Formats: sequence, C-alpha cells, structure tokens
Amino acid sequence: MLPVEEQLKVITSGTMQIVPMDELRKKLERGVPLNVKLGVDPTSPDLHLGHAVPLRKMRQFQDLGHKVTLIIGNGTALIGDPSGRDSTRPPLTEEQVEANAKTYVAQAMKVLDPEKTTIVHNGDWLKPLDLSKMLELMSQFNVARILEREDFHNRYANGQSIALHEFIYPVLQAYDSVVVKADVEMGGNDQIFNLLAGRDLMRAMGMEPQVALTVPLLVGTDGVKKMSKSYKNYVGLTDPADDMYGKVMSITDELVPLYFRLCSTLSIDQIDAVDAQFKDGTADPYALKRELARNICDLYHGAGAGDAAQAAFDATFKKGEAPEDIAEFPLSTVQVNDEGKVYLAKLLVDVRIAGGTGEARRLIDGGGVKIDGKAVEPKCYNVDPALFSAGTVLQSGKKRWAKLV
Repeated sequence: MLPVEEQLKVITSGTMQIVPMDELRKKLERGVPLNVKLGVDPTSPDLHLGHAVPLRKMRQFQDLGHKVTLIIGNGTALIGDPSGRDSTRPPLTEEQVEANAKTYVAQAMKVLDPEKTTIVHNGDWLKPLDLSKMLELMSQFNVARILEREDFHNRYANGQSIALHEFIYPVLQAYDSVVVKADVEMGGNDQIFNLLAGRDLMRAMGMEPQVALTVPLLVGTDGVKKMSKSYKNYVGLTDPADDMYGKVMSITDELVPLYFRLCSTLSIDQIDAVDAQFKDGTADPYALKRELARNICDLYHGAGAGDAAQAAFDATFKKGEAPEDIAEFPLSTVQVNDEGKVYLAKLLVDVRIAGGTGEARRLIDGGGVKIDGKAVEPKCYNVDPALFSAGTVLQSGKKRWAKLV
C-alpha cells in the first residue's frame, strides 16, 4: 500500500467531510485494507454522473488496495431515504426495487472493479428482523436528535407530514454498517446524519465506529441546480456517447475543474494541474472541456468512444455547420403537455425557428428539423421530454438554430 499521506491525498480529493479525520488516519496506519461501504437504494433504473460521484471515490479506494462493499438497499428502499426531502417518498414495490437493482449494478460496474467489489443486499438481514431486535435497535436512538436533522426539522416546523416509518430509515442504514463491519461509510453530503448514526450504533454495540466520508452533490449542466433528471440537467451513464459528449461540452467553464475532480479518471496531480490553470488564468476552458468529455465517454463506453464522439461533435458544431453564436433560450421554454409530451411545433415557434405552428409542422414533415443533430421523423409532433436538457441544440436547415440553456 502507498504511504498514509499519499493515500490521504487521493482520499481527500473532492470530499466534503471526513468525520473524524484522525480516526481515518489511524485506520490507514495499520496497513490493513479497509472495508469501505456505500449503500444505494435502487429507486430509479437510470443513473447519471451525479450518482457516479461516490462510485468514483469508491474506485479510488479500490485502486489504493482497499475493499469496497456495495449494499443494494432492497430493504431500505421499501421505506425510502428521507434525506433532503420535504415530503414522504412514495413507496416502491419489491418488484420495482429488484428490477432497478439489476440495472444499477450493471451501470455501477462501469466505474467499480467488479473483481474487487462485494455486492450484498440489505433485505437479506433487514426483512427477517423480528420485533425484539427492532426494539433493541430503535432504543439506541433519540427522537429529539433525529428531529434536529435539517430536513425533519424544516418539515416539523412547517407543519409538513413526517411519517413514523421515516424515522426508522437512519436506524436501518446504521444497522447495515454493523452487519458488514464497515471501516468507512460514504455518501452524498446530504447523508451525513445517517452516516454518523452508523458510528453511534456501532459504538453502542461494542464495535469500532466507522469513519463518515461525504462527497458533494454534483451541479448539473445548467450550472445552477444539482444534477437531476427532474431538472433535465443530467448526463446519463447510459446516454449514447455522442449525447454524453455534447452534454459535457454544454457545461459552464466554471464547472470544468469540479467535473474533472468528481467525474474523470485523471490522477489527482493532473486534476490539481487543471485547478492551477484556472486559478492563474492560463486555462483554455474549451480545450479542457473537450478533454473532459472524451475522458467521460471513454469511461462509460470504452476506449476510443471519446474520440469518435468528438469527431461527430466537430462535424456538426466545429466545421462551419453551426453558427458561433447560436441564440440561447432557457430550458423552461420546453413545456410538457397533459400527455406528458412536448409539442415540438410550439417549441420551434418559442425558440424562433418557425414563425407559427403551421410552418413548424411543415418543417418537421419535410425532415428538416434536428434535435442535437438527429433528424426528427415526419409527423412526429409530440416528442419525449427526455430529448431536451441544458445544451440541447435545435436546428432547421443550415440557418435556423437555437440552444437550450
């Protein structure tokens, strides 16, 4: 294993909190591989770069010689993590959870080393819990402290409903740490309460407590809100390489160093060099963004995917087909109708590609309308909202262009 200071340089890069740091150092000084835990509830079948941030940190632990345990929360997902929520999550069926779990693992293994990853399902030990064991676990937690959590506190203060079963979630997540004997537990920065609950429960049960390590929530391609499918500012791990490249190229220049640190496979020294270029004003944001987009495409689609996606991007946007100053319109211009679709003809009018919906329909029927370089089929007036995100380019012919931001 690398010396402790060199390991800490990698581990601390891109982290928000490590609680407590001195205990992590002591664990590393033993020279024994640590068991690093990440629990994920498969509430959605599709992951994006934001979901992959803790997975990237897990991979760094693996590369340093440590063990990782990926817990698929097929037990906790039946409750739903209340962290950061202002309302109770709708319950998922066991069938939904299992289907999502299969997809999650397949995507997570694009980041993690499968041969060095232990995958377990917490339903294996949570579902059989009897009443006496549940009471034993719950007796270790204080309701007043749970209500100090920002999300619960805000909901309570605002008179919003908090279902009793939501209080149980941090208890069950903490018990996961006991079962797998975690040395370190990772999570997003909104998870800090749950991670510290794991420390408390392990200590109460006579175990050496885990270290809590949090990573930041990734800002989406809009440069404002956290990455989320709901905000249409995400880069999906299963997006085609061309789409992935284009979305990364749409991020603001200010986000480039953060994306290198949280999403790329570059070494810490290389990422530090990128930071230094931005700080001293020598950075070429466009060139670095292209390098970043290639790296991310290669990571999720295999070596060479980034070069191919860049060539496709250049064919459309760099070699004179697209104007340098495309008119930009807010992503909120995209409106979803009662059928859950976007009426493309109206959108073309709203972004000034067409003078009216009649003209817009004729453009669509003539095969001259493209979304991110892909032609829209004739008569295809209502389209999937997922086609649109920050950075999406709409085009009709060679002279009419619009970009969503």
